[in-house]
Amino acid sequence: MKWFLVFALLLPGFSSAEEPPAWFTDTLLDFREDVADAAREKKRVMVYFGQDGCPYCKRLMEVNFKDPTIVAKMRRHFMAIALNIYGDREVTWTDGRTMSEKQLAAALRVQFTPTLVFFDEKGGEALRINGYLPPDRFLAALDSALMGSPKTKPLAAKPGRLTAILVVSPKCAACDELERDSLKRPEVRALLDKFEFVRKSEAKPVGYVPSLILYDRSGREVLRTEAYLRPFHLAAALDYVASGAHAREPSFQRFLQARAEEMRSRGQAVNLWD
Repeated sequence: MKWFLVFALLLPGFSSAEEPPAWFTDTLLDFREDVADAAREKKRVMVYFGQDGCPYCKRLMEVNFKDPTIVAKMRRHFMAIALNIYGDREVTWTDGRTMSEKQLAAALRVQFTPTLVFFDEKGGEALRINGYLPPDRFLAALDSALMGSPKTKPLAAKPGRLTAILVVSPKCAACDELERDSLKRPEVRALLDKFEFVRKSEAKPVGYVPSLILYDRSGREVLRTEAYLRPFHLAAALDYVASGAHAREPSFQRFLQARAEEMRSRGQAVNLWD
């Protein structure tokens, strides 16, 4: 796939490849005012958390946010605001607290980029998209953001072993790709061997499929992937839990960066989209 660089003016912290489109709103980042302004226009606020060098952010900008149907729905119903998960701009949050972009990302427990958080007219969280969704799934998520997030079915893991629960669905192209490619990669298989691996097939799943939920040995959920993942990030998610890194580093994104740098130092190629 060819990638095109189309933006000349950049927001702080974003390169041209991940630059949000011109219809995003430039505000003073006082979200008390932003939520109120959006409500007066009968819209809801959507906060996009991204970072430079993120291939999923790039795909969101160059595929989803160039889809005329998606763009029309976004502009009609949402005030879109972009933040960088490592940014230093000052933000005033809906509860009046002031902090930097990166502090807000940590406070909201943003673990993936892109993460899109949708708020209702009172500033309550209506929906969160953790990662990249293909256009058809993204459109469905926008409807959920307007109506309210559907309740997901609770899943539990037995304590004693690391557990990985994979939720799939019939006639799911992304599920088929995961089974055909990512789960057969040697590095992914080696990490999965450290988990009690459970597949759950749901004919009418609630939420995104495939989803992978990872639990520690106490049965506590540590990480949940609910978006399209390529093998590098799937392996990293498994490694984050299997290695116990989650107990030392609460930010999955910082773990990803450190893991990629360590691989490069050993002479290994790091292809985030392969």
